[in-house]
Amino acid sequence: MTYPYRTVTARSLAATGALVLSFVALAVLCVAQHIPMADTLVYRAEGAAVANGTDLYGFTVTAWQLPATYPPFAAILFVPTTWLPVAALKVVFVAGNTLLLALLVRLSCRFAGLTASAPYVLAATALGLWLEPVFQTVVFGQINLALVCLVLWDLSRPAGALGKGFALGVAAGVKLTPAVFIVLLLITGRVRAGLTALASFAGTVLLGALVLPEASADFWTRRIFETERVGKTWIVDNQSLRGLFARLLHTTEPGAVWTAAVLVTVGAGLWAARRAPERWGVLAVAFTALLVSPISWSHHWVWCVPLIAVLIAEGRRRTAVLMTAVFLARSLWLVPHAGDLDLQLSWWQQLLASPYPPVGLTVLVVAALRARAGGDSHGGLPTQRTVRGTAGTRAGAPR
Repeated sequence: MTYPYRTVTARSLAATGALVLSFVALAVLCVAQHIPMADTLVYRAEGAAVANGTDLYGFTVTAWQLPATYPPFAAILFVPTTWLPVAALKVVFVAGNTLLLALLVRLSCRFAGLTASAPYVLAATALGLWLEPVFQTVVFGQINLALVCLVLWDLSRPAGALGKGFALGVAAGVKLTPAVFIVLLLITGRVRAGLTALASFAGTVLLGALVLPEASADFWTRRIFETERVGKTWIVDNQSLRGLFARLLHTTEPGAVWTAAVLVTVGAGLWAARRAPERWGVLAVAFTALLVSPISWSHHWVWCVPLIAVLIAEGRRRTAVLMTAVFLARSLWLVPHAGDLDLQLSWWQQLLASPYPPVGLTVLVVAALRARAGGDSHGGLPTQRTVRGTAGTRAGAPR
């Protein structure tokens, strides 16, 4: 006789144990390595600048002399980070990002059309903590997971849902790159949601201008154009096309080659996004943004989580395993990258140094092929397949 309840309970306990062990291992590593969580310290300094009325874009913090790079609206949201001691704030960010990863797993399952049980989500979160983009997000104390959750939650809501687009606009107001998804809404005919997102984004700009008028004028007329303010574009940390071509050509300024690649990628990405099935349209836009942005640090590539979920939903288990391996491998950190060694890599080190751009380009190719085969409506996310996360069984057939 079988006891399904006991089986589910055992799986839940095993998955919970795996997550606890994974989280503890990560926490111990952070403490043992004295990881500074530099981006958290920048956010705290931004919040302090707002609270104290000091120059938001005039300071630098940490040993790396990092400045503020986000819009004034983000700095306003960071004010609560000043209410905690630094040690406590770091704990909050590590625990918070772990919870956000679990939420992203659930949202990715909904986005992909998977029905994921609690043990599946817990186990996937335990493994997901060690995906290089997620790991880097946690140890830097970044907000990437929060932004992806906002975007994915909003885009996967039903067509015509109240306020659809609002969360997307807020995400764009915090960090400009999510604004590319507003373009997706508009070019796929979801004008109401797109206009809601635009209005929401405009509201964040207006709020920033009302609270921090000088900082807003400084950011929107000057700082927004200072790519070098964010960091060096040619180091292996940067997994965009600009970083790829800089390292391939052994130059800090890839120039016309990079510009041409960006134009082609944007055109192909938006064409595929407009015509491909909804899920691949969203992924096409996400990876297009990662590819064409002057700087896409490796921790920006947390969109690997919904990508893997979509591959699983479509029954492409081996490809999903391959993608998981790519994002677990950390090959970019295996090549020489101190000083300007990033620009002196040999031909065989180049793929190791730039593992993510080929993934992004492959996503665009797949989306384009789906578009040529005939996409579906962009009004919502129709269920393609239901997968039970714990049992791995499929109910329903692929389209």
